Amino acid sequence: MEALIPLIPFLPFLGFVVNGLFGRNLSKTSVGLIGSGALLASFLLSIACFNQVAASGPIQVLWYNFFTVGNFQVNFAFLVDQLSVWMMLIVTGIGFLIHVYSIGYMHDDAGFWKFFAYLNLFIFSMLLLVMGDNLVMLFFGWEGVGLCSYLLIGFWYQNKEYSKAARKAFIMNRIGDLGLLLGIFLIFKTFGSVAYTDIFARIAGVNPDPAIITTICLLLFIGAMGKSAQIPLYTWLPDAMAGPTPVSALIHAATMVTAGIYLVARCNPLYSLSPDALHLVALVGLLTSIWAALIGLRQNDIKKVLAYSTVSQLGLMFVALGMGAYVSAMFHVTTHAFFKALLFLGAGSVIHAMGGEQDIRNMGGLRKALPITCWVFLIGTFAISGFPLLAGFFSKDEIFANTYAAGGRLWWGFAGLGGMLTAIYMCRLLFLTFFGNFRGTEEQKHHLHESPWVMTIPLIVLAVLSVAGGFLNVPHFLHIGTPQWMAHFLEPVVHNSNLSHGGAPHHLEESTEWSLMIFTTSMALLIIVVSYFVYAVRRSLPVADAEQTGISKILAHKFYVDEMYDFLFVKPIEKISQLLHYFGDTRGIDNLVNGVGRGVEGLGGQFRKLQNGNMEYYLLGMVAGAVLLFLTLYM
Repeated sequence: MEALIPLIPFLPFLGFVVNGLFGRNLSKTSVGLIGSGALLASFLLSIACFNQVAASGPIQVLWYNFFTVGNFQVNFAFLVDQLSVWMMLIVTGIGFLIHVYSIGYMHDDAGFWKFFAYLNLFIFSMLLLVMGDNLVMLFFGWEGVGLCSYLLIGFWYQNKEYSKAARKAFIMNRIGDLGLLLGIFLIFKTFGSVAYTDIFARIAGVNPDPAIITTICLLLFIGAMGKSAQIPLYTWLPDAMAGPTPVSALIHAATMVTAGIYLVARCNPLYSLSPDALHLVALVGLLTSIWAALIGLRQNDIKKVLAYSTVSQLGLMFVALGMGAYVSAMFHVTTHAFFKALLFLGAGSVIHAMGGEQDIRNMGGLRKALPITCWVFLIGTFAISGFPLLAGFFSKDEIFANTYAAGGRLWWGFAGLGGMLTAIYMCRLLFLTFFGNFRGTEEQKHHLHESPWVMTIPLIVLAVLSVAGGFLNVPHFLHIGTPQWMAHFLEPVVHNSNLSHGGAPHHLEESTEWSLMIFTTSMALLIIVVSYFVYAVRRSLPVADAEQTGISKILAHKFYVDEMYDFLFVKPIEKISQLLHYFGDTRGIDNLVNGVGRGVEGLGGQFRKLQNGNMEYYLLGMVAGAVLLFLTLYM
């Protein structure tokens, strides 16, 4: 098995090479089969790795020594343990379904072959990120997914706004990447290695200063904030909706945005030594969760609602990480990959049927024309809202329980508020899109149709996972199936430390867990019922943008954060760039280069006068030269 592990990331890379070099001359069927087949093969190999890790423990494969500088050695090596193999299954499994869906969604696009090449390269980079046995390999994959996100978000680059969105994502991620890079430098300085096994083994022996550990954790968290879209580096992610819908599903569900969660979970031995860093992680996650959920309440673009939902759910995952509930965060990463990929691809099916329309105010009544899409979207909405026994019900309840145990009622209350807001805006989205009367044009109504099977089959598979995915980690007090199966599987690498503010582990009584579950579930059901009455029965519609006032207008404009960033950063930098261009480039460098050119040209013009074709001047020159030569040699 060890010999086959490098194939898992390099099969998608091979798909990228083949489609990238020859895809223009291949049929779309061949391009789709190559791109999707590479992912399917990687997924099957990941299943084999999962079985071996479950049976005999982690697998470490040293491929070759990447470079050695003094005592700094970096190996191109893979570490397939419980955490990385879990992420491998998510990345390759969900990635494969998105690839299959893309065959239908992108079929009429002129850049079909290029799109699949970029998707394959994206998966390759993400697999390097999660499979590498050291932080340098993680950083290579980290930068790779950043590059691919730029290419995919700006895939329709003819649209200037889409190109700006891609550039925004790339630049904001570079801010976080600087923090990650500094954190890696400090880790090497402190522990003398960048390999995970060496770092975690040397923690006790090195006995580092707590301030250094906290600094390392905060620098790593800055990187996680950028990649996983936390305040203040979150605004790139909603703008990433500029890319094709499969890109939105890939970035927002199973891959890029979960990289920050993976980083903190991977480095959990470091974070568990720094309560201060954990508190900051939890605080930023909580603020992000509520902030993004509030914005989602007043968005009318179907993909923008889901985008802010992703930001909010990522915040909830960071709350779990900050509470020391690392397994709970990874559990929600898993269930979120199922239902958020389902929701994005379902939104893509709606957009496909509506001829590119994304405004939910122009939809309505689509359940009749798109029955499969309606049912799977309903399952995804109820799953993320916490409907009993669906995937999100279990993972969110576990986060709320750990938050109550470690942070107390106040933290639990605010985390629960974020969960309730999620149910409100998602039910609003569901009922405005699929219930009531159709509000689009007659032409759109005439062309409404269900998506082809190549798009609906991935939706059905994801719907099944959104129903059954929660049973991977059923709470022990429910006595259903194998309690805490996922927690037991990840325990050798990641475990819930469940830290209180004083650093001591807390555990809840079974009666308390029942009470918390009943309360949060009752609130979710109440919100679903009320939302159905408001948006499906009464058919209340969002007001026009020009008619919005007060807090509704503020939320619709996303708290004016983008405008503030433009005023504070973008416009000043553009003005400085224009000044530097004018005085530095045009007036300075251009004049210098042009001045040298004009000087040479003028000097050449003067010397040209000597070459006037008069033989007497040439003879005089020859005699003068001969005389000078004679005087030089014999005087």
